[in-house]
Order: sequence, then structure tokens, then C-alpha cells
Amino acid sequence: MIHQGKVRIFSLLILSHYAMKFCIGGDVITASEYIRDSGSIISSGGLYRLGFFSPNGTTNRYVGIWHNKIPAYNVFWVANREKPVLDSSGVMTISDDGNLVIMNGKKDVLWSSNVYTSGANTKAQLSDTGNLILFKQSSNMTDDKEMVWESFRNMSDAFMAKMKLSTNVRTKEKQVLTSWKSPSDPSIGSFSISLEPLNIPEIFLWNSTTLYWRSGPWNGKVFIGVPQMESVYLDGFSLVDDKEGYVYVTYNFAEVSYLSYFFVRSNGELLQPFWDEKYKHWRIDWSTKESACNVYGKCGPFGFCDDKKSPICSCLRGFEPKKVEEWRRGNWSSGCTQRSLLQCDRIKNDSTKAGKMDGFVRLENVKVPNYAIWSSTLEDQCREQCLSNCSCAAYAYDAGVGCMYWRGDLIDVLKFSYGGTTLYVRVAHTELGGKRDLRAIIATAVVVATFLFSIGTFFAWKKSKKQGGKDREQFSEVSSENVLGENLSKVNLQDLVLYKLEELAAATSNFSDTNKLGEGGFGAVYRGILLNGKEIAVKRLSRASGQGLQEFINEMVVISKIRSNDNNWIGEDDSTLLMEFVEAYYTFTVTLDCV
Repeated sequence: MIHQGKVRIFSLLILSHYAMKFCIGGDVITASEYIRDSGSIISSGGLYRLGFFSPNGTTNRYVGIWHNKIPAYNVFWVANREKPVLDSSGVMTISDDGNLVIMNGKKDVLWSSNVYTSGANTKAQLSDTGNLILFKQSSNMTDDKEMVWESFRNMSDAFMAKMKLSTNVRTKEKQVLTSWKSPSDPSIGSFSISLEPLNIPEIFLWNSTTLYWRSGPWNGKVFIGVPQMESVYLDGFSLVDDKEGYVYVTYNFAEVSYLSYFFVRSNGELLQPFWDEKYKHWRIDWSTKESACNVYGKCGPFGFCDDKKSPICSCLRGFEPKKVEEWRRGNWSSGCTQRSLLQCDRIKNDSTKAGKMDGFVRLENVKVPNYAIWSSTLEDQCREQCLSNCSCAAYAYDAGVGCMYWRGDLIDVLKFSYGGTTLYVRVAHTELGGKRDLRAIIATAVVVATFLFSIGTFFAWKKSKKQGGKDREQFSEVSSENVLGENLSKVNLQDLVLYKLEELAAATSNFSDTNKLGEGGFGAVYRGILLNGKEIAVKRLSRASGQGLQEFINEMVVISKIRSNDNNWIGEDDSTLLMEFVEAYYTFTVTLDCV
């Protein structure tokens, strides 16, 4: 019995040795303590695990790192991305030259840390940050060790807390994130993320060599093109210049238990998942796919993107579509062009009348254009500096960044619901306040006309008192119709969009009969298409019509009530016609009266 007990103890010792050798329970890998599929190691605090795995839809085996305490694991680092182990014979160990390697059953090296260690005694350790570090042990039998390689500087598709997304401004060497090729293939895909120092540092997301998304400039605390950072990551991110050529961005969460990171999907979506402990699943905290406007240059040069509007693209004020037909079809890539010559352009063209100085259109809560140029100019001088420079197309001021201005095309300007920056776009003086002035003139004309009409009505009423019978009845009917005038206060005439006669003529092909929708006693109605692609209905008041101003206003009030109560165009399927009808009708009628 004693002999049998010794055999059992000896057998257990042998088994425990191989368990340590093949399924290590610690946090290190050495030449004698390696991982064989499907073994793994766990960081000392139990937060992260490194081991073999297969992505969904494939039997290929890879070595990766994931959160150990979360059942629905997300792999955020993969070693042998380009060369999987095709069966379960894989081993991760320390090679004779001191490198961390992955081999298959034939002893072929499929992946290596590929650093020079001069054959020194090395070991790899998985830390509680999720970083796999290769150390070179000191040769003098002390505890001194030197880090010679780390997974944090060899990123996959995830940006973890305490990682450094870096660029060497001297050598142009970059530490970048790269997407998987597909959800079942972790090899390097089309999308990558890098830190671009530029004049003001930004983070760029690339689709191969084409810019796909950008973070906006760094202001010392956040990237101002990501409004969500203001509330969630204040003081969490930092951008560092180590004075040795490297510039890097890193972040950390104040709440250690908050499990979250950033990663780029194979379809180019950059997102931030976090672990919802209450419901035990990953949730999306932020994503570039939240808005269609996040695609770089969606609306082309001098275009303005607002996903709350339809269509989402429009031209900046003072600009018009460069290729009208493409714009109408929803292809906005060609962007917009300036409608009026700037003062510098007028001088260059030897114009006899240089005209008034240019001004700026103010856009609030926007993502500023790409390739900002930084200036040390103070806030109150930023505007004048731009105005005095003929090549300056726009400027902005951020307390963290300072004065920024832009030359050439303004690309990737989009509207935020909150946050962002105020941008000032340079336009010719003729583009400043023009529409507002015209509205004021027309509104004044309407008020005066209404006043004169009221006086005329009063005298007509006095005259009607002398008439009897049928005439009095008719006047009573007219008065009841004019009760609609009491609703005039509910319609803010100055809020209506105004169009020039030339614009409406162009929209309706000069009021072509082919665009005529119908004709009534007071005039014909035409279908038209504006430069921004919107369809409108335009009523052209006949010169032979007996319709007066009050009848016109009453008709406008009635139509606006139909729109607000029903929002359906009687006899038409396209409600867009109704949405634009009142504005175009009002503007065009007044324009004809003024001609």
C-alpha cells in the first residue's frame, strides 16, 4: 500500500509538471513554460487571458488576448494574424534566440516578436493592462530586467487604455491600428488609424490610402471634431511630445472597473464598446456610423453636411453647386463653387469698382474643415488677420487651440447637435445680409399694402352702408372672407424662404408648358426643381387676374393650414410640393408685383 501511494504521488507530480508546461496557470511564458493549444495564461490580477482561439466561421487557430472575466469575449490583440495554425498543434514559446514565437506541429515558425536579444535569457509576461511584454533578464543574477518588445507597440484593431498611438515626426514611423479583413479573418484589412501631427494633431481613419474619417484638431483636452469627448473623456486623453521625435496620444479611465476600448471594424466603423455589467453584454457607447456626415468630404469642397436635413448636403452660404445635375442626383463629391467674386478677385480682374470689403458667414456647432493652419494671433485679431490675407477662406478660434485659418477648399464641414466650434466663412459683401434685406423690404411692402387695403376696405364699408339689399349681402360675404386676415399674425412672413424671379424661371425652364401642373382663374401652377434638388410648385399670378393682396394672403393662410393639419398634397403623391408651395407662391407673386 505504501508503494502504491508513492507511485500515485509520483504520477501526480509528473501530471502537474505537464499541466504547468502545457496549460500554464501563471502569467509568464518561458522556454520551459510554454503554451500548447488549447492552453493559456492569465494576468496576475485575473483581468486578461492569452491563448489560442478560432474566430467565428473558421477552424484556423490564432493566439490572442481578451478579457478573462467576461463570458462574451472580444479579442483585442492577435499575434499570428497573417499565418494561422491550421490545426490544434500550435505552440507559443520562447525560441533559442530569445524571441517569442508561435510554431505549428512541424516546428515551422509562423510568427515571431522578431527582436534582437543576443540569445539572452528572456520571458514573456501578461500584465493587468492587457499588455504582453517580453523581458530580457539581467546576466548578473539580479532582478533587473529590460523590456525588449510589447504587444502595445504592435497593435491589431483595438486601442486599449494606456496604449500609445504614435508617430515619429523625424522618421515618419507610425504605430497604427489595422482592421481585420473580415469578422472571421483577423489578417490586415483595408482600414487603419493613425495619429497625424500636421499643424494641429488629429486622428485619421484611412481606407487604404484614402482619408475616410477624421477626429478634428486636438485642443489640449479633446479632439474638437468628436463632441462626445467633452462630457465623457475630459482629462482622460493626453497628447504627448517626448522631445525625441515621437508624438503620441493615449488615454486612461478614472474608473478602473470601466471596461471599454476603441476598435475599428472590417467595414471601417470606428466604435467604442463598453461592458454593461448589469445586463452582461457589450454595448456601443460611440460610433462613427452614428451620422452619414462622418464620412470624410461627404459633401465635397465648400459643401455643408447636416444629417438632420434632407438632402443632407447643401452648399455653404455664398456658394452654389459646381455640377448642378450631379448635385440633383445626390452625387455631392464635386462640391460647390463661390457665387460672387471676393474683393481680392475683383482687384485681380482689374474691376473698375472693387466694391465693399468681404465679410464672414457665421456657422455654429460645426466640425471645422481639414488641414487647419495654426496662428499665435489672439482671438480679437484672428478675424482681421484672415480678412487681410487674400488666401484665407475661413477662420475659427478655440480657447484650447487658438486661432485657426484655412486656405483653398473647405472640406469636411458638418453640423453637430451640440459642441463643435464656430466657423467663419469668407464671402463677398453682396452675400452678406442680402436675403434678410430682401425679406425686410418685402415684409415692409406687405405691411404697407395691408394698411392701404384696410383703409380702402373702410371707405368701401362706408359706401356699402348707402347700398341696400343684394349689395349689402355681397359685402357681408366679402367681410366674412376677410376674417381670415385675423390669422395673418399666425404666419410669420419674414420666416418664409424668398426666391428671385430668375431662380424660379430657371427652376421651371422659364415657365415651360411642359412643366405646367394646371391653371385656374388667377393663374397657372408650374412644377420646378431648385438648384439644391428640391421640387417646388410655383403659382404664376396672371396679369389679367382680379386677385388682390388680401385674397392672396388669405389663400396663403388656408394653404399653410392644410399643410400643418394634413401635410398631404390633394391630388399629388409628393408632399414636397406642398412643403415648398406656400414659400414659392408668396415670393413669386410679390416679385411679379414689384417688376
